[in-house]
Amino acid sequence: MTPALRPLALALAVLAAPVPLMAGDLPPGLVAAELLPAAPSADGKVMTALRLELAPGWKTYWRSPGESGVAPQFDWSGAPGVAAAREIWPEPEVIDSDGTRTLGYHDALVLPIELTLATPGAPLSGQLAVDLGLCLNICVPAHLVLPAPAQAASADPRITAALAAAPRAGTAPVTCTVGEIADGLRVAASVEETAPEAAAMELALPGMWSSEAEIAVEGARVTTTAEFVGPTGKPFALDPAALRLTLIGADGAVEYQGCTLS
Repeated sequence: MTPALRPLALALAVLAAPVPLMAGDLPPGLVAAELLPAAPSADGKVMTALRLELAPGWKTYWRSPGESGVAPQFDWSGAPGVAAAREIWPEPEVIDSDGTRTLGYHDALVLPIELTLATPGAPLSGQLAVDLGLCLNICVPAHLVLPAPAQAASADPRITAALAAAPRAGTAPVTCTVGEIADGLRVAASVEETAPEAAAMELALPGMWSSEAEIAVEGARVTTTAEFVGPTGKPFALDPAALRLTLIGADGAVEYQGCTLS
């Protein structure tokens, strides 16, 4: 490209970049929503982020929001160049409201999303559909359709900060016990860890519901217990490697993947 054409090319790139959806185009509770520019990550992948700006007093939910929350859903089928997507959630806030406890975010959320491209290096096109819950005094479901992100040479600092806010990986061994209930399983996971303010237990399986985790502390050992109900409404075989335990406390959040049956 000749030097004379470079300013024109830059101007066209800026004009072509997606712009945030603003309040008039959004459901109640949202002030702005966009996908931040995607920059190269590892192994030919790129890193973008969903940025939500919430109206004062409104909140949205973490990936495992608790019994009364609405878990967000992401549909990239409208972006043909995206082969796979992985959300990297920042540490959630513990939100107590009217006697119920949920995990989520006030004010704003920057959610990093690592994209595997069908053709590495190819431009992104199409759109992302997002279903999520937004709450003030009551919670309402919201549906967003956002254009695919623009591409950038380096990471947006907001994405870098959000990645740094993700739970740290726990290294202590986790043991778990499993018991059947009428419609699923009750699982208890135990680990040596600082007593948390809140905890979440998840099974990465489609259609899986989990109860709020109960916490018991004995000495240096934390035991969390939750019930899991799958789409069949019956007891099922637990894959211990699929269990994810997140403990949230004053020193941040720690996440454990998998457990050893005892």
